[in-house]
Amino acid sequence: MVVLKGVPALLSPELLYALARMGHGDTIVLADVNFPTSSICKCGPEEIRADGLGIPQLLEAMLKLLPLDTYVESPSCLAKMERFEFYEEAKKAFAVIATGETALYGNLILTKGVLAPEALF
Repeated sequence: MVVLKGVPALLSPELLYALARMGHGDTIVLADVNFPTSSICKCGPEEIRADGLGIPQLLEAMLKLLPLDTYVESPSCLAKMERFEFYEEAKKAFAVIATGETALYGNLILTKGVLAPEALF
C-alpha cells in the first residue's frame, strides 16, 4: 500500500513506477483472472500484480493519475476484438496488470496521453 497525499492507496509502488515511466502512446493492459498474463509478459511487457482488485476500482484509481491519449480515436480498448488479436496487442503493451477481476473477457487496454505544461506543476 502507498501512503502518500493525493495518491490512491490501491496503487502499488510497482504500478506507480510503471505509470511514471510510460510515455505518450504507451499502452497498459488491465487483465482479468483468466488472462494469460505471465505467458504474454514473457514476450516483453512488464508484469504487475494487483491480485484481489477488480478492474473498475483499479481503473478509477489509475485515472486520477494517468492522462488518456486525446490524439487517438479510442484511448481505451475493451476486449471486444478477437481473443488472439487482443493477445497480440497486449504483447506490445508497456505493462500488463494481473487483477482479481472475475468478469469474463473483462480485459482493457489504455493508451497514455500527455500532460499540458501547466498541469505538470
